[in-house]
Amino acid sequence: MTLDDILEQINGAEKIVILTHENPDGDAIGSSLAMYHALKNYGKNPDIIIPEHSKVFNCLPGINEIKTKSDIEHYDLAITLDCATIKMLNGFSNYFENAKAKVCIDHHSTNTMFGDHNYVNPDAPACAQILIVILEYFGIEITKEIGTCILAGIITDTGGFKYSGVTAETFEFVAWLLNKGVNVSKLYREVLQIKTKPNFELHRIANNRVEFLEDGKIAYTYITKEDEESVQAENGDHEGIVEIGRDVEGVEVSVFIRQTEKGCKISLRSNDYVNVSDACMVFGGGGHPRAAGCTIPGTIEQVKDKVIKEVARLL
Repeated sequence: MTLDDILEQINGAEKIVILTHENPDGDAIGSSLAMYHALKNYGKNPDIIIPEHSKVFNCLPGINEIKTKSDIEHYDLAITLDCATIKMLNGFSNYFENAKAKVCIDHHSTNTMFGDHNYVNPDAPACAQILIVILEYFGIEITKEIGTCILAGIITDTGGFKYSGVTAETFEFVAWLLNKGVNVSKLYREVLQIKTKPNFELHRIANNRVEFLEDGKIAYTYITKEDEESVQAENGDHEGIVEIGRDVEGVEVSVFIRQTEKGCKISLRSNDYVNVSDACMVFGGGGHPRAAGCTIPGTIEQVKDKVIKEVARLL
């Protein structure tokens, strides 16, 4: 598959929809909005459908143009961004499956190549960074608003440029945006540092529950549905909790379990050598070597035992 194939699909499509994974993070939101603005500037009129997102990203241009659903059942073209499997589209996979043509743009090594046309680069630190190459190839100018959305994706998926995988191209792009007038430090603070009050309260609860297992190599914590209700948490207010354990000296893997109506959502992060994607794939999930997730049915204690056992095996 080449970028020419994707461009051909875009050129021939009248009704286009942009999709990303459920519980979208900054890379999912930033990549989707960047593609939305790019296609608008290219002369298309796409829909961008994201059921829920954290209000942390309300600062991004075009956020108010996101739809939660659509009356169109059959799009000419569906484009997914930052989504490794069709299962991650959850209840909105019908827009993708019913489309005449399907394009998948992603950076997860666990991507299942579920599109008709797949452009996947696991070496990219964020899906948003892949768009720099794609849009330049298409001849679509990266405007200030497109660049802002791309940068939001890069900042959040690299943890503020601190994770491995950040490339020279990443910093060249940031420098270019600075010259375009983008307030990089302001965007950094808005999408990465500012916490909502419910997010702060959930961090405090989770922090008080941290356990250190396997001689301190595993840090574990959790929050329940009742915890989220007690602090009036909204979508995305659990973000960042998994980092609490990873930043402790001697910890290799941080395990965070969040109880939901659909089961327990697991977030895993590692520091040096454990490929947490391998652990999540055992339970039907996936992700990156140092950041991955999955959903497991059962109580928190039941799920904790399964996940800790699998992670301990990889130590």
